[in-house]
Amino acid sequence: MLLALLQAESTLHRKIALHLPRDASLDSKTRVVARTLHDAQLTSQDVLDVLLPLIPEDKLTLVMDRTTWHYGQTPLNIMVLGAILGGAVVPLVWTVLPHQGNSSTAARILLVSRLLKVLPASRWAVLIADREFIGQEWCSFLRWKRIRQCLRIRENTRIDDELARDLFAGLHPGEVRTLFERTWVYGGWMQVVITLSPAGDRVIVASDLPVLDVLRTYRKRWRIESTFSALKSRGLNLESTHMTAADRISRLFGLLCIALAWMVRVGHDEQGTDLLTVDKRGRLAQSRARSGWTQLSQAVRWSLDAFWAHLELLKTPFSVAGTQKSRSVSC
Repeated sequence: MLLALLQAESTLHRKIALHLPRDASLDSKTRVVARTLHDAQLTSQDVLDVLLPLIPEDKLTLVMDRTTWHYGQTPLNIMVLGAILGGAVVPLVWTVLPHQGNSSTAARILLVSRLLKVLPASRWAVLIADREFIGQEWCSFLRWKRIRQCLRIRENTRIDDELARDLFAGLHPGEVRTLFERTWVYGGWMQVVITLSPAGDRVIVASDLPVLDVLRTYRKRWRIESTFSALKSRGLNLESTHMTAADRISRLFGLLCIALAWMVRVGHDEQGTDLLTVDKRGRLAQSRARSGWTQLSQAVRWSLDAFWAHLELLKTPFSVAGTQKSRSVSC
């Protein structure tokens, strides 16, 4: 099923069935695909057990976000918590939300608690999240678990009896400013860093990291958007599925997470041996996920010996990235 998903680049049952290597009718193979995704014995814990061997023995940067799409009039909404591995965010745990729109604090806490069962807080370097994932109860929970946080906050957040949007009113695009001392935000003392994007959006980030690390860390959040692109229209086409039942969507998403992690692992190994080609913006001309998909697809399609080396990588940890020491401002 995993190899068929990779080759089909689709989540439609009949398209996946075309790539199943068995001597049977297309209808029969389509039923096999359906039975796999309906099998209650395939759980998110099974997926996590496959992904854990890929994690190196160092601290992890975690990212939380949601991805949404519609099938007809039915909204589908998945909240994801993943680790930055090989330059990409690999989803480790997720939940299909039973509603449209933002997640609740309880849902976030449950998701983090699931991952803490296998990855203790001592392995978490920081948790990065966007403006949706804020609130005093949520931030207090992270502090209680001793998880560092790097969160973009809303402009109407009150800081030192002022609204965040009123701080540094004369900010220019690209300029970065910060409050000199830590300030009380969502029940704890945090650094607040403010910048103005080229589009004129005010980006306000609160964190318990040293002030010079705040924006550098928050910029890594964008990698989960690339992950969602690779899982959806620019890659494995999650949103093309016709399924809407939460348990089946969850199983499908789990299989896609394994496929994505394998693609990134192969791409990371492949690009690690070559000089990386970058475009005019300084970004990789081809993502590690796309590079890995190309290598895997060729190996499977043409029965290349390289396939067995690629399979071995699925249980080989990512290499430890060079870490930068935290910096602080000295007076």
